[in-house]
Amino acid sequence: MTIGSTNADAVASTTTTRRNFGFLFALTLLGLLVALWVFLAFATSTFATGNNIANLLRQGSMIAILAIGQTFVIITAGIDLSVGAVVGFSTTVIAWLLQQGVPVPLAIGLTLVMGLAIGLFHGFGIVRMGLPPFIITLATLTALRGIGLVITNGSTISITNQGFNQFSRESFLGIPNLFWMVILVAVPSFVFLHMSRLGRYLFAVGSNPEAARLSGVNVPRMIYLAYSLSALCAAFVGVLLAARIGVGNATQAEGWELQAIASTVIGGTSLFGAIGSVQGPLIGAFILATINNGANLMNVNSFWQRIITGVLIIVIVYFDQLRRRRG
Repeated sequence: MTIGSTNADAVASTTTTRRNFGFLFALTLLGLLVALWVFLAFATSTFATGNNIANLLRQGSMIAILAIGQTFVIITAGIDLSVGAVVGFSTTVIAWLLQQGVPVPLAIGLTLVMGLAIGLFHGFGIVRMGLPPFIITLATLTALRGIGLVITNGSTISITNQGFNQFSRESFLGIPNLFWMVILVAVPSFVFLHMSRLGRYLFAVGSNPEAARLSGVNVPRMIYLAYSLSALCAAFVGVLLAARIGVGNATQAEGWELQAIASTVIGGTSLFGAIGSVQGPLIGAFILATINNGANLMNVNSFWQRIITGVLIIVIVYFDQLRRRRG
């Protein structure tokens, strides 16, 4: 082991206490989620039905995967505003590939590679061009929507592959396939972020990039990695969304980037970097899905759903600031 590597581990270990907070916070969020489910089960006659629970899991699954990807970026004190546009563009890409007769596995692989390329572009813009993450990802958001609309001439591309479409609507062991995809992404993400050296380095970069650099962490490489993982998750969600709705549409997933960020923040990830977890944003995504689902069942005006989400973000970020000042 090199001296630089040893020092980097020492810098990364300074974030251990704050990361452990994420596990305790996740338990609190889980209690809140259970409390919401219990309340809605008594408040409505349809919430606890099998069909509604399956629908709730499907609703929250794609935002949950986006939130996991967003977490990697926010831990480095960055932001990725493009994930919604990447999702919409990915539906267009895979729909076009399938229309051209490309086999499903290859079409999925090419779509994911496209997402990875977008993430690498973000890393290049931040590391090499010196652009703020907000600007480069906002530019990508706008550009991808436009490119998708130009490719499709403002229309949609139908997906006629029944096997591809059916996957998102089926279940395994009584659990929707889309939720199994969350598990597929969450387990390796948890291992990477909380049990690997690279995960510790991401926290170190978010805590103090200069100190991390002096301790041997390749900060630019970590930035590339974080944004690549975020875009890769978004492209994967695009594949799942295309399977669910059966069309490719560049305007799909508008506003999903805000839902992903909200889920991440509600899940305890600090917008100031260096604090976060995989499990927190997952639970945060299903809290938002539960609020929206319950509000619809109780005939609550949809505008109130947005107000509740906004208030939650303000309160959580406020207490995050207080915690950092005391720490």
